[in-house]
Formats: sequence, structure tokens, C-alpha cells
Amino acid sequence: MSFSLPDLPYAHDALAPYMSKETLEYHHDKHHKAYVDNGNKLLEGSGLEGKSLEEIVKGAFGKNAGLFNNAGQHYNHLHFWKWMKPKGGGSIPGELEKRIVADLGSVEKMKEDFIQAGVTQFGSGWAWLEVKNGKIGIAKTPNGESPLVHGGTPILGVDVWEHSYYIDYRNRRPDYLKAFIENMVNWEYVERMYDEAGR
Repeated sequence: MSFSLPDLPYAHDALAPYMSKETLEYHHDKHHKAYVDNGNKLLEGSGLEGKSLEEIVKGAFGKNAGLFNNAGQHYNHLHFWKWMKPKGGGSIPGELEKRIVADLGSVEKMKEDFIQAGVTQFGSGWAWLEVKNGKIGIAKTPNGESPLVHGGTPILGVDVWEHSYYIDYRNRRPDYLKAFIENMVNWEYVERMYDEAGR
């Protein structure tokens, strides 16, 4: 398969004031597009042509750094746009909330630990809710890595590369993460990914 840039599932200004139109124009239209364009070039002759995106990400990890970086970021961003929605945040669907409480203690603790993972990811990377060994957990990864290459399945991720928040928050990464978890998360999409993770 070749990679293609998806349209945003909402207008560029739909997440304001928490994420600005300018941020989405740069982040989606330029950064994500570069991962797609570079990934397609690097896919040629890699031996992974015709595989699913997940298979390409896993197959390139530790073996083909250039392809992995671009395919990994393409995978992460395909979901990142869907993990957000206008007027996001709010209540978590019942079954998912029950599992979060059972596995992580409480919704508040999950939010605190998720924010902390993002704050303490040194440099560029991501913070995650993942399903691993049948349980929901918190993880963080550098650069374009995701739970996918560490034995887990991501169900929610937040991009902590500076291009994802610097226009709106400058160096205040904790404020960006709090705005994300409280006001932008599309919990219905998280629930769908949780269901697909097979529990």
C-alpha cells in the first residue's frame, strides 16, 4: 500500500481555542504531508510494499530507520486527528470508563498520569493510553515510536513534538496536555480502538 494524506475530519479552525487553525495548517498540511511523501519514496524497494501500514511500521522498526520514522509518524497522525474533535473531552463511554478505573485507579489518576507521561517525555515523542496484556496502561515513546512496536496497542495518543503545540502554547507543554485531555479528546474514537484491541 502507498501512504496518502487524509483530510482532517473537521475544519482547520474547529479545535480553537485549544488548537489553532495555524497549528493545524502547519501540522496536518505540512508536517503530516511530509511524512506521507517521504514514506512513499522510502517504501519503494524496501521489501514491505503491499503490506498494511501496521505491518510496515513493525517491519521497519529497528531495520529501516528512515522508513520507520515516516511510516510510524503517518500511523500516529492518522489516529491523532481522529482522537480529537470539536467540543471534545467530557464524559467517557461507560464500559471504557469502567476499564480505566479498574486498570488505572480512577479517571482523574489516568488524566494525571497521561499528562505526566507527556510532560516527562524528553524531546520529541508521544504519550499514550495503550492496551497491553489485556490491561489499559500509560506509556510514552520517543520520536515516531508507538506502543505498536513495544507489544501494545495504542488507543489514545498525544503528540508532544513542539510543532504540535508551540504556536499556541510556546514552551508550556503541561498546559497543552491539560487542554488536550480536558477539551479535545474524542472518547468515542478511543472506545472504538479499545474495542478493536480485543481486550
